[in-house]
Amino acid sequence: MGSGGQTLLSIEQVEQRVQEQNRAKRARDRRAELIYPVLAAALLLVVWELVTRALHVPVYLFPPPSSVIASTIENWQLLLRESWITGTEILAGYAVSILVGIPLALAIFQWPVFSKSIYPLLISSQAMPKVAVAPLFVVWFGFGLMPKVLIAFLIAFFPIVINTVMGLAAIEREKIYLAQSMGLSAFDTFRLIRLPDALPSIFAGLKISITLAVVGAVVGEFVGGDGGLGYQLMVANGSMNTPLLFAGILALTVLGVLAFWMVEVVERLSMPHQEKASGSVGSP
Repeated sequence: MGSGGQTLLSIEQVEQRVQEQNRAKRARDRRAELIYPVLAAALLLVVWELVTRALHVPVYLFPPPSSVIASTIENWQLLLRESWITGTEILAGYAVSILVGIPLALAIFQWPVFSKSIYPLLISSQAMPKVAVAPLFVVWFGFGLMPKVLIAFLIAFFPIVINTVMGLAAIEREKIYLAQSMGLSAFDTFRLIRLPDALPSIFAGLKISITLAVVGAVVGEFVGGDGGLGYQLMVANGSMNTPLLFAGILALTVLGVLAFWMVEVVERLSMPHQEKASGSVGSP
């Protein structure tokens, strides 16, 4: 009895130690994901600064990082105001792409006739350059918010549709047979089995889509904008203010990273079990 209790205690200790090791490994991985890119970016900036100064590259041609940082600090109010405009366009276009893309993907998956009619058109529509359509939106809707939102939507919604359809169709047939044997209805099977199984693929499409929404908003501002970071990039380019041009690119990069990070946060909240499972893989 005593030896059995001792064995049980040792098993609990081993399980606790494994859990602590898994938590420590996940913490190390998170630190590495942050530290390594920061170190690489810092090294790149140092090399950039040294090379531009050693070769005496003109600031209007290729400014050093110190000039870009100085321009960012000097124009921070302008960049913040224009980032708000571009961010609104990005989020609006992204929201429309979700509201249209996911129901469209569900309809394509659920109804074969609809899929055969619409799916080839969606595929062929991607061959059309969105920049060519942008001037039409300006003619139809003017220079306001609507053309930028529509262009961001057109560029961003396709990955959501494709990844959602692929995720819903990729489920193993054995899981569907199990749900049928348990007497689950079609709706309960979709809600409890098919949709959770497709979430990784859906979020992969959402993360691709948010980066494309940034591109779409900037394209819209290039074609018919009177504000936003894309418009400011054109103004800085026209006045040969290259440090401000780089500062605008930096602001766009930060905006895109923040948007991508928000989608990742939602993904982790929606699928906490997957993060735990990925952290336990290869654990000592």
